[in-house]
Amino acid sequence: MLPSFLPPGVAHLTEDTSIALAQQIQQAAITTPLLPDPILTTYVQQGEGETPLVLLNGFDSSLLEFRRLIPKLAPHTEAWALDLLGFGFTERPEGVEFSPTDMKTHLYSFWQQMIQRPMIIAGASMGGATALDFALTYPDAVEKLVLLDSSGYAPSPKATKFIMPPFDRWLTNFLRSPRVRRWVSVQAYCDRSFVTPDAECCASLHLEDPSWHRALVGFTKSGGYNFLYDTIKDIPHPTLILWGKADKIMGVKDADKFDQTIANSQLIWIPDCGHVPHLEQSQLTADYILEFLVTPANTPIYAENGI
Repeated sequence: MLPSFLPPGVAHLTEDTSIALAQQIQQAAITTPLLPDPILTTYVQQGEGETPLVLLNGFDSSLLEFRRLIPKLAPHTEAWALDLLGFGFTERPEGVEFSPTDMKTHLYSFWQQMIQRPMIIAGASMGGATALDFALTYPDAVEKLVLLDSSGYAPSPKATKFIMPPFDRWLTNFLRSPRVRRWVSVQAYCDRSFVTPDAECCASLHLEDPSWHRALVGFTKSGGYNFLYDTIKDIPHPTLILWGKADKIMGVKDADKFDQTIANSQLIWIPDCGHVPHLEQSQLTADYILEFLVTPANTPIYAENGI
């Protein structure tokens, strides 16, 4: 049965992996320093293991983007995915700016109340930037990092902080457009056959939240992760960088930048793959992550690049 707190459009999911993950989404009331009241936070937890693996979604996305990856990870490890503050199906309360700092504070509160031991964070696209920022602020809560076609180097345009009505409404109406969302989906994959009605449903379900507009504008006005690129060199954790060889969203140059800048890192190229290896090459992506999980944290992992 599908959870009642998900938007009505969830009934339009058709693929088995999408339906199965949606059925397992839970809500937790997470107490944070941001507000007097707790924030209803959506997450999935499957499997068992010594070290939890936590998956973080990309920009304007939800934990449903891990619908093909989690079933391949959960038989071997404790896998979590949660919707970051301002994204997915997590509550978007009044009084929150939805800045990277707010997102990081919310994530740390979730970790304190739900996980409570060092974790491996795997962040996709913007989620990779969130993972990097979190690891720099709370290094003891993190054992390792996995970056999936991660953002973090490209600064946001300075003009974004000045977005005001009516331009904020124009921005979100543009991003809400089915034509625009389909174009982004097509660009995200190397193999366009992955752009199915089910995939498009997964990518747009969270737009049904009436506060989606306000949260997206808040995050955009904050400047996003435009502060991060000068601090990536300070990451102390072993880091696995998985990157689609045909990424048309981020390109491929930043993959080498991450590998050259993070001291203990390994870059692996995913062939025949665009911006979302966890969707397009989910088995290969899972295999590399699982191999990384069992590598002792104090073992240098740097190696000759990828495939």
